[in-house]
Amino acid sequence: MIISLAERLQGIKPYYFVKKLEQVRQYNQEGKDVINFGIGSPDLPPSKRTLDALVQTALQANSHGYQPYRGVEELRQGIADWYNRTYEVNLDPSTEVLPLMGSKEGILHMTLAFVNHGDEVLVPNPGYPTYTSLSRLLGAEVRYYDLKEDNNWYPDFDALEQMDLSKVRIMWVNYPHMPTGTPAKRDVFEKLVAFAKKHKILLCHDNPYSLVLNQQKPMSILSIEGAEEVAVEFNSFSKSHNMAGWRVGMLVGNEEYLKAALRVKSNIDSGMFLGTQRAAIEALAEEDIWHYERNEVYKERREWIWKILDLLGFTYDKNQEGMFVWAKPVEGKGIDDIPAFVDEMLEKHYIFFTPGMIFGSNGKGYLRLSLCVSVERAKLAYERLKSNL
Repeated sequence: MIISLAERLQGIKPYYFVKKLEQVRQYNQEGKDVINFGIGSPDLPPSKRTLDALVQTALQANSHGYQPYRGVEELRQGIADWYNRTYEVNLDPSTEVLPLMGSKEGILHMTLAFVNHGDEVLVPNPGYPTYTSLSRLLGAEVRYYDLKEDNNWYPDFDALEQMDLSKVRIMWVNYPHMPTGTPAKRDVFEKLVAFAKKHKILLCHDNPYSLVLNQQKPMSILSIEGAEEVAVEFNSFSKSHNMAGWRVGMLVGNEEYLKAALRVKSNIDSGMFLGTQRAAIEALAEEDIWHYERNEVYKERREWIWKILDLLGFTYDKNQEGMFVWAKPVEGKGIDDIPAFVDEMLEKHYIFFTPGMIFGSNGKGYLRLSLCVSVERAKLAYERLKSNL
């Protein structure tokens, strides 16, 4: 290179999956047929009406120009209607809904809009690695708050109150939780809202898993009284509507917070393709039966993942929600080094799992498996392991 890297890249490592997926690709090129439980990338298609809307819009000559930064009015109305129907949350589509090109975009926008260099953000440990990496890229200081199994993977509010919170601007929250599958709970949301009000911290709730294997009515943090003062919510079509590669999501909440995000967004992108927006409108209007049928597929897959974990000597909570299974070794099984175990599974059996440590230090000793593997492939993995262990 003729110039040096920017200082902001110091200490920022490539995403764990960049290297591992390259290894998986190499094995597949060699004919090894890797069965990949690592990535939560839905392998099922969106609904037919979603696909039809994309195609029909793309065939129209006037559909390919720049679109409004705030999305078309019909999409904002569709999101508001969906929130009312799904979460019993009333949103003004003209001011309280901002379509996004995926939630990652929104994480960037909110951090740029509200966090100065040297300010602090609260990030769950374990949690989605992007909360940490984007915060650091933008010059924020990351303060981790513990989520631990002995507290059912919920925040320890007594421990939070003992922290110096004077420089904290944003707190990242995510329930149903990734990677642990911990469900959302109303009393936890109420405590989070009260905590944020007390300390003047903006809650950013990331909510992409509430329609995947949920065992209760889906919940939004904005359903909590007073949340609109201190919280915004991200949601996504990636997991709930099988549209991960389409890059479409949303930020909802108080108008003033969204205005700030829009000021950033309008200087970064030039609007979402109209075909994607029309398709998203149709996806949001799908009947409950579509989600039920998708979840039935995931349930069958999860049964086979449980069998694989039983075979390998792992334990897990069957009440997890979302599209992953979070597990740990049964005591006495001699599985102490999870990253080494993951490498062994990939290099000897050509089966890829995700080590929990990539989600934070509290993920050390755990394993995450994705449900984005067909029953046939999961059965093949089970038979491959059974015949070689």
